[in-house]
Amino acid sequence: MKKVYVIWIWWIWVSAIARYYKQMWYKVFWSDKTTSELIWKMQNEWIDIIIWEDENRIDESFEKIIYTEAVPKTQIELKKAISLWLEIKTYSESLAEIANKKKLITITWTHWKSTTTSMTSIVLKNSNLWVNSVVWSLLKEFDGKNCYYSDSEYFVLEACEYKRSFLKYKPFIAVITNIDLDHLDYYKDLPDYILAFEEYAKNIIPWWYLIINPNEENSKKLIWIRDDINYVLVSEKKFILNWKVYNFPNFDLKIPGKHIEFDAKLAFVVWKILWLQDNEIKNSLEKYNWIWRRSEIIWETKNNNILMSDYGHHPTEISLNLEALKKKYLSKKIVTIFQPHQYNRTLELLQDFKNCFWNTDILIIPDIYESRDSEEDKAKINGEKLTEYINHPHKIFWDWLKNTLNLIKKLDQENPWKLVFILQWAWNVDDLRYEIKTK
Repeated sequence: MKKVYVIWIWWIWVSAIARYYKQMWYKVFWSDKTTSELIWKMQNEWIDIIIWEDENRIDESFEKIIYTEAVPKTQIELKKAISLWLEIKTYSESLAEIANKKKLITITWTHWKSTTTSMTSIVLKNSNLWVNSVVWSLLKEFDGKNCYYSDSEYFVLEACEYKRSFLKYKPFIAVITNIDLDHLDYYKDLPDYILAFEEYAKNIIPWWYLIINPNEENSKKLIWIRDDINYVLVSEKKFILNWKVYNFPNFDLKIPGKHIEFDAKLAFVVWKILWLQDNEIKNSLEKYNWIWRRSEIIWETKNNNILMSDYGHHPTEISLNLEALKKKYLSKKIVTIFQPHQYNRTLELLQDFKNCFWNTDILIIPDIYESRDSEEDKAKINGEKLTEYINHPHKIFWDWLKNTLNLIKKLDQENPWKLVFILQWAWNVDDLRYEIKTK
């Protein structure tokens, strides 16, 4: 049996690679820094796992070693693989090797990639076209997994711009609808960030499609940079496809928010290109109700308050998500537990964080999650300083997750039926869901 080893597989998108090779009858090994519910599930799928790292597990019997871009070159398993001259690929290289053999549909931009990718994938899965798909979340339609593989000629993929990893893909249809500066631990500035998207647009297969929002300031700079692809221009009410103007039908979606509705419209355009029928598309969209960590309703607490989780951690994402929740839950107070991801990103986006929490009634910040951060950045900002900087009348710095959990339990007990708790996060604050009891 062929063997493959994946390093730091906990990252939700990387587990899709392990599942692919498992389905292809490889023996799959992995290592990671911490355990999680995802890892428990994959242990039940007969994938060999250790927590942390062990260079003695790496030998010449492995066909390939796969690692995420976040793994440092000093990681001992990676170093051992290099010393043995094994085939080593990043996650994006490995996924490109699989997906580029299909008619690839990539969803990429700064915000809400997972929602649009999952919507696009589900409708294709329910059609006679079927689908292959990798989403950075878990879907009940994929049996609670983040991927789905079949004999379909189509592959829908959520493509990440971090370290220009999306340049590995060769899409037939590409979706870019907002370009909002992020990942400043890698990108120099906004022009460098936009340049990466320009390079990405140049990877589209000639005479196929780029779906783009002409009303978004940075995205529109990509329009007409090529004369050998078809541009599909999408606005809130209509879109232009093959020089013909179409109006969007009205959607009765279960998830609130204009940004979610726009995601649905983007997915709708992809399906129109593939000749699916409007009523088939509309029916699938209106049944769509959640994916893991994207406006996910987890359960009600024992005091009848709503507990939700949302992965959005960029100020734009947070602001729009809280606005949508405020409009939906008019009779309740919103309590946001926000865990910033990276000290560096927090510093770079500090001005935007200042005013993005107005639609929450209470803001709680437990800490900042460390990832790829320098000691210099950690000396400049912390959870307490960030809390002081944010404009909000009811903000609380509540150091560490255990203290935050106790505060949530206190608010829950004192305010039955009145609250919506939203775990707004990019890392382990979501683990609190298992400690906040249901009724």
